[in-house]
Amino acid sequence: MNEVSSAHAAPGEERHATWLELFFDLVAVAGVAQIAHLLRGEPGAAELGQYVLLFLAFWTAWICFTLYGNVAGERTHTRTVLAAMFAMAVMAAAVPGVHAGENGQARALALAYVVVRFLANRAWRHRREILVDWPAAQMSLGVIPWIVSLWADEPARYWLWALGIALDLYVTFTVSARDIIESRRSHDRRERTRSPDRQGVLPVSVAAPDADHLSERLGLFVIIVLGEGVAQVIEAASEAPWNRRLYGLASAAFFLLVALWSLSFRHGYAGVPYLTARSLPARAALPLHCFLCGCLAALAAGLGAATEHLDTLPDSTRWLLCSSLAGYFLLTGIAALRQPDGTRGWLLSVVLPCCSLPLLIAGFGAGAGTVAVVWLLVAITLWPTFYEGRRARRAAPTARPEP
Repeated sequence: MNEVSSAHAAPGEERHATWLELFFDLVAVAGVAQIAHLLRGEPGAAELGQYVLLFLAFWTAWICFTLYGNVAGERTHTRTVLAAMFAMAVMAAAVPGVHAGENGQARALALAYVVVRFLANRAWRHRREILVDWPAAQMSLGVIPWIVSLWADEPARYWLWALGIALDLYVTFTVSARDIIESRRSHDRRERTRSPDRQGVLPVSVAAPDADHLSERLGLFVIIVLGEGVAQVIEAASEAPWNRRLYGLASAAFFLLVALWSLSFRHGYAGVPYLTARSLPARAALPLHCFLCGCLAALAAGLGAATEHLDTLPDSTRWLLCSSLAGYFLLTGIAALRQPDGTRGWLLSVVLPCCSLPLLIAGFGAGAGTVAVVWLLVAITLWPTFYEGRRARRAAPTARPEP
């Protein structure tokens, strides 16, 4: 029988992110900023493909050590985390070179990714634990194409990276804990056969993450992405002429980010709107968090690009802004599918218009003013909060006057 291991706080004691984890998240700030800059200007299909691929790779590296720190708790190996942090910093620094087609920096990014995954795999093997919620952190199948890519040039390199990410997703959704345990036991038996004098190894246990602590870490990543939106607008505004259009756009961008923050944290869990702690298994909730953060980071890049085009939005920037917001609400709808009450009405009244209206603006808003487009997106984003407030007022019992 397998033991269940965890690093949960003592009863009545609330566990928060440690200083080491917060220090580790600094590299997430740098990585998101570098990757979001791929979509500045007038991004095309190539830039969008690079953005998706690199964001998935960076988030995967980050979640491997986020889950490790969550389970290990005070027994986290500081040197291992700092080594992974350095490798992720190399990944972030290499992003512009990858975009420019520099082979040296592309190989550096791939090698740094392989190092992060190797460190994560080694950390879990040392703990003799099975991470049921994210088995890709302990399996090297998705890393093999990244290793092969060290000897490949573009575009083959990018296809190999995409294959590695796809294999990780395949492992996440298809490999069970029993499969991993049996694989680990078979490995131990082979090691004993090769080294008969080897001492007995500890039994494999199943890791049980701390849900509240994991929610905090995931929420911090969403805050980092929303902060990137603020940083993008500030950076662009510092170089733009300060006039009425800039004031209007800056105000609209701020209200848009505030509305998204409210949906993600006042009406959500782990930064995902309308997600609850037990509405989705972690294997589904973690990819949902990844894709939602990818939409928010793309929206942040779109806001920065919009600040550079105060008169009329280029078609590519308008599509970036509107489609990323539509994707955000589409993922919100997926999370809401697990809600027990009023799901159908909520999907029709909130998710459908919030997904379709931005796409209509993207398709038919050619020539529209930049400020007007962003304020329309603000109105769309505020609609769920207005709808929820109106429904709550209708459901509240009418107060009767006292006799």
